[in-house]
Amino acid sequence: MSLLRDYADAVTRPPLVVTDDVAPRYDEVVAPDGAFRTAWKGVASVALGLTPDELRRLDGEITRFLADDGVSYVRSDTGPQAWQLDPVPLIIDAATWSRLEVGLAQRAELLNALLADLYGPQRLLSTGVVPAAAVLGHAGFARPLARPTRPDATPLVLTGTDLGRDAAGEWHVLADRVQAPSGLGYAMENRRVISQVLPELYHESGLHRVEPYYAALRAALIESAADVAEPRVVVLSPGTYSETAFDQAFLANVLGFPLVQGEDLVVRDGWVWMKPAGWPTAAPSERVDVILRRVDADWCDPLELRAHSQLGVAGLAEAVRRGRVRLVNGLGAGVLENPALMPFLPAVCETLLGEQLRLPSVPTWWCGDPCARELVLDRLAAGDPTLAVRLIDAPRRALAGLDPHQVRERVLAAPHRFAGQERLPLSQAPVWDTGGGRVDARGLVFRAFTLRYGSAYRPLVGGMATVRERPDDAPIAKDVWVLKSAVADPDQGLPEVLPLPVARSAPALGPRALEDMFWAGRYAERAEDLLRLLLTTQAQLDERGVGAESSQSVRALRAALKSLAGAPAADLEAELRSLLLDTGRPGSAAHSLARLRDALEGVRDQLSGDTWRVFSSIDRATKALRASSRSHRTAESGGRMLAATLSLYGITASMIRDAGWHMIETGRHLERGLQVCRLLAATMGKRGGQHADRDMLETLLTAAESIVTHRRRYRGSVRASDALELLLLDGGNPRSLAFALGEVRAHLAEMPASTGSTRPERLVEHLESELRDVDVAQLAQAHGERRRRLARFLSDTVTRLSQLADAIDELHFEAGPPPQAMSSLSLIEERARA
Repeated sequence: MSLLRDYADAVTRPPLVVTDDVAPRYDEVVAPDGAFRTAWKGVASVALGLTPDELRRLDGEITRFLADDGVSYVRSDTGPQAWQLDPVPLIIDAATWSRLEVGLAQRAELLNALLADLYGPQRLLSTGVVPAAAVLGHAGFARPLARPTRPDATPLVLTGTDLGRDAAGEWHVLADRVQAPSGLGYAMENRRVISQVLPELYHESGLHRVEPYYAALRAALIESAADVAEPRVVVLSPGTYSETAFDQAFLANVLGFPLVQGEDLVVRDGWVWMKPAGWPTAAPSERVDVILRRVDADWCDPLELRAHSQLGVAGLAEAVRRGRVRLVNGLGAGVLENPALMPFLPAVCETLLGEQLRLPSVPTWWCGDPCARELVLDRLAAGDPTLAVRLIDAPRRALAGLDPHQVRERVLAAPHRFAGQERLPLSQAPVWDTGGGRVDARGLVFRAFTLRYGSAYRPLVGGMATVRERPDDAPIAKDVWVLKSAVADPDQGLPEVLPLPVARSAPALGPRALEDMFWAGRYAERAEDLLRLLLTTQAQLDERGVGAESSQSVRALRAALKSLAGAPAADLEAELRSLLLDTGRPGSAAHSLARLRDALEGVRDQLSGDTWRVFSSIDRATKALRASSRSHRTAESGGRMLAATLSLYGITASMIRDAGWHMIETGRHLERGLQVCRLLAATMGKRGGQHADRDMLETLLTAAESIVTHRRRYRGSVRASDALELLLLDGGNPRSLAFALGEVRAHLAEMPASTGSTRPERLVEHLESELRDVDVAQLAQAHGERRRRLARFLSDTVTRLSQLADAIDELHFEAGPPPQAMSSLSLIEERARA
């Protein structure tokens, strides 16, 4: 059974009932006569072999690959969710692409010239080629940047273009994405995954590889800094709650540029600088020359643009005006994402370029023009389903829920702020339906990217297509394959990327990144220790059977769990499941792992891609536990979570030994010291009988991963003093307090802000000095049923370790307002207005 053959039969079969409201669609795979289109003929033999079982297997592999890479898309209503990638690519033949490529390059050049005029001499406005109200009435027009002359003659370096085909197969521009074009990271990830799951189809098709384009993008960004020998380039992100946070981090990683947020940068004397560790007492030393921004212009400068923004850099607009930093794309580019401009682009093209527009826009009518307004309102009143009325500077869904009369009233109240657009019957392509076990025809949008490389604009030979069943659905992506006209053609039409001067670069990490890494170390250790404690508890229950909960060792373990994760559930099995599943319970393994993931997302550009395999394994273990209520599943899933968490050691061991790595290790060992003290306080604070004490001490050493070490070092039964010596004083035991303090001291000494006499270093020295004077025999002595000296010592040590953590925060991190959780810039704006 061939799914594509069945698909071809279905799309060419005449419908049983013909209705006027279903417009014909151009199919990307099948011609009207049922034959494969040119692009698919070369791979037909492989494509026809795709059966339901084969596509089901491919879909599973894609899901696993994407999960292992941590690919996500953040939605305002559901938060982060898995990226969806269809196994069937969109394939475009060389002849079709050749025509489209010319139109994309011309459009990028046109938009660049238009933007330079709108913020410069404004000849188009003064001559009436473009109505002033269509520009000045758009929220994306940044007035502080408008000057008769602009220092940047090419404000657009990278553009995105959303394209759709009409029923005849002709391409139309649905929207221009020039503010902060997203999708390049997703596009490369899509290609990486599809090439692995469909190797035969990939290699037989003869398509353009995309990697050279990213090398060209890197070169173009570096060359954007004119007259700078060794420019510093950064990628400015809104943060981990952005809709496309993965896309931004992936792109920064591929390009080799630091991923920064507004709080990582500062403007001084008209220049943009990276904040150093120890800011604001430490002076900045790394100047930023080029910013690839993924923050909308309105949020980039709270001083001159949106005053309440926490995403931007105060003074950035002035630095841009002085020509001291290059933004890609320039501030104010958002005015081009304006449907009101589309009706005037043919005239603009002839005026600025002396050419006819090659790539038409979707038919659009600006309601500021009386004739166009009358046409739009007439079609609106007639209930024309092929017309969409929208605000010129708001999402398409902004008018959702309004009836035609309400929309009419709004248009008449401010006609210059509205436009009507034709709804194209988008071309369709096969999309795999997992639930139905078949491929369905779905309409798609193709996002193309164009880069100014050298002196010309070059489109990415490929891109990303998306399909949505409903407008508010998360996108399902398709990789876009463009075939070569000849096997010898260079990939991306780039025989070689322009050579760049070779220079070593090791950008310093800012306070925010250091803080994220510090907490990553703490949460990793916190999760590991609690998982060990939980597994030890489960093992005790399994070993002792009936009545196990009343034993001293299990009661002590439950007390330890309570001290770390708060009040327990009445049922012990439910309690253990809660510790593994409840992300909203502070101190639980689930909570620590979730916070660990959040911390690492903030420094994703610094990490190996293997990092996300850890969380993929944890997610699979969590899913298995939720699907089963059996007690053995708790131990099995907990063990898998622990194994995944431990694998982080191997990943961080391969990191460069910079300040970020040292801060991860500082956080890890500081937390280990805290956890050891709390475990000892919960299990050894109260003495029981001789037999019960021995069982409890062995359980304690097992939970502290030191039982094997004890057996090798001590003969006979476990004694309280021996356990305390091993877990407090033994500098050769990696699980001891002494070892943890030694590691904290060594890693703090490597931090840029450390001098040997800073408060954190003094506190560590004092802790080590006090620990050396400890007499474990005295600590082990009990007065009645309690070891009061031990309890007092552990309580004091926990307090001092907490003070040390605060001192590290004050010296190495920056105090300031917390970042605002967001899934889109529009959501922040809505909250700010509320």
